[in-house]
Amino acid sequence: MEKILITGGAGYIGSHTAVTLVEAGYLPIIIDDFSNSDKSVLEGLKTILNQEVPYYEGDCNDQALMKQIFSEHQLKGVIHFAANKAVGESTAVPLKYYRNNVGSLVVLLETMAEFGVNDLVFSSSCTVYGQPDELPVRETTPRKEAESPYGNTKKICEDILADVTKSGAGTRIISLRYFNPIGAHPSALIGELPLGVPANLIPFVTQTGIGIREKLTVFGNDYDTPDGTCVRDYIHVLDLADAHLKALEYLNDKPGSFYDLFNVGTGNGNTVLEVIQAFEKVSGKPLNYQIGPRRPGDVVKVWADTTKIGEKLNWNPQFSLEDALRDSWNWQLALSKK
Repeated sequence: MEKILITGGAGYIGSHTAVTLVEAGYLPIIIDDFSNSDKSVLEGLKTILNQEVPYYEGDCNDQALMKQIFSEHQLKGVIHFAANKAVGESTAVPLKYYRNNVGSLVVLLETMAEFGVNDLVFSSSCTVYGQPDELPVRETTPRKEAESPYGNTKKICEDILADVTKSGAGTRIISLRYFNPIGAHPSALIGELPLGVPANLIPFVTQTGIGIREKLTVFGNDYDTPDGTCVRDYIHVLDLADAHLKALEYLNDKPGSFYDLFNVGTGNGNTVLEVIQAFEKVSGKPLNYQIGPRRPGDVVKVWADTTKIGEKLNWNPQFSLEDALRDSWNWQLALSKK
């Protein structure tokens, strides 16, 4: 079994990618400091996979720990998720984000070079596009000045990866710019687990649906969109996990010092009100929501052009918005029973 290191592997996207890797015949090795995840995820993985997933508790900035992991396992490649990701927090404490998100990538790349591990799939974000001038967004769409330190760390990390490739280091790298991951594993054993008040729409929707939150506020209904509410490209987390697997396997026959980047979305945009209506349909529950004022800094509309990833990686999304919301709701129901 080829071993793949997943940094941040107990997180939302990392844990679903671990499942996808095992199902494809790989052995994931997880490192996570559990600052934005929970150890119960490891039990969920064990139940789904009927096997333990090896893990290390610690920080990817810890060079000694990273060297220990690389020396104890002959790794085929790395999928790098580990990062702080709260946009608001990044504005309040930018240095935390630069140290963690940028610093950990540098430590990882240095350790990969030392141990001769060449293949890396990097978790980037559509935040690098800001409010784009053209829709749908293509990989050639110019990046905008970042709206937050979080978004800027993704731009800086992409630049670091491109520079490392140009240096002739022999590293083969793909950056995946993903849009809005939603959904959960159909088993309802793992899913999105926000700590405190959710920053993302779907957990807020499901928590409102089950009564944890009194009501959902929709920020603005007077935008230039079909119903006045913001538009996003919502992708099922299992489709996103599959994209990481396909990216990893795409690197197999590539020459040394290779770099490319791909959008990962559905190619469709949905408004906030469309999401609410779809949730009401799959859950059978009316959602208590109100229209509030616009939220400063919100991108009005963004969705992906997925032509490139479809052609080069032979990847296409398999799940609909309703599929993802049904899985999110079942996950919320399962959480409420714990």
